[in-house]
Amino acid sequence: MYDSILLTVDLSDDSSSVKALPTAVELARSHGGKLHVATIVPDMGSPMVGSFFPDGFEQRMVDETTAQLQALVKEKIPAEILGNLHVGSGTIYKEILRLAEADKVDLIVMASHRPELRDYLLGPNAARVVRHATCSVLVVRD
Repeated sequence: MYDSILLTVDLSDDSSSVKALPTAVELARSHGGKLHVATIVPDMGSPMVGSFFPDGFEQRMVDETTAQLQALVKEKIPAEILGNLHVGSGTIYKEILRLAEADKVDLIVMASHRPELRDYLLGPNAARVVRHATCSVLVVRD
């Protein structure tokens, strides 16, 4: 049923993977699928904003994030179910949707914190992914 699953994690927030990661691993195992793992780093936006950072800052940020993601995956995800690793850059929900399309996933698994009033007004990334994804989305509450 789920041959290809995308797990999104926020490496700056451990709670984003505490429940979602084991859930995604179990789903991939039980369905004989592959688990793709993604995290998103912010882009610098306009060149004017980027000019405030040292040369090569974006690439160093991506490299460090990639190393952190690889360490998490090595520790927590069995090699036999591991698919692609992605470090995206840009708007979180848009990157998640883009990566889901690129890997042709059947399911996106992501964590979401307990909603606050501002989330109902602005809509968190999880809500945007749920609204716009072309596949099923499992939101695991932390």
